[in-house]
Amino acid sequence: MTEKMTFAFLQEPPFCFTDASGEVAGCDTELARKICQVLGLKAFSPVETEFARLLPGLASGDWDMTTGLFISDERKRAVDFTRPIWVLQDGLLVAKGNPREFWGYRSVARDATALIGVITGQVQHQTALQNGIAPERIRIFATQAGAADAVAAGAVHAYASVAMAHRGYLANRPDAPLEVVDVPADEKQPAAGAFALAKDNAILRQRIDSCLGDLLGSAWHREMMRGYGFSGADVDRLL
Repeated sequence: MTEKMTFAFLQEPPFCFTDASGEVAGCDTELARKICQVLGLKAFSPVETEFARLLPGLASGDWDMTTGLFISDERKRAVDFTRPIWVLQDGLLVAKGNPREFWGYRSVARDATALIGVITGQVQHQTALQNGIAPERIRIFATQAGAADAVAAGAVHAYASVAMAHRGYLANRPDAPLEVVDVPADEKQPAAGAFALAKDNAILRQRIDSCLGDLLGSAWHREMMRGYGFSGADVDRLL
């Protein structure tokens, strides 16, 4: 068992982000840091990366654990997941006032000239296809900021991700000419995400799951999550 934890994160508030003081914050970061404390590890070392590098970095040993990712059968073939740490709904980031009147993926599909942005390797790419958006109308970005900037500039007309991630982004940019549309459950049900670890880390995963069993839904956890905009109902989905 390692004496420290190297934690891979993205600039994706409210899950992980570098705050004004240069510290890495966010609900996933705080939960991972708390786990380190409970396990008695000597150091918690966050490392910033891009989404496409998260799972390859586990395989190559660049880090021990990643920020939360949606659990999928494809990803489970490459890595192990802890128990879920959140269950969340998709959303679209659109121009202020929602001028194209998007209310989900299918409304984007029906607009023959609309382009939608997704992040490399994220599950929203497949969800967009499943809801009828043609592949040639999907634009792929490396980062949250890149996709959001493209919506603001009119280069794409919507950006699909987790609704809470969009709200976290806008909380730090209140003047951005953007707003969030929640994707209806009949297009995409809320889905579970978890920390990811390398396949050869079964002992670490078991110990983390034990910690999560004690932490999730605790008074500490509820207060921490509330500070990042999550409701009691959001936490209750885990229990």
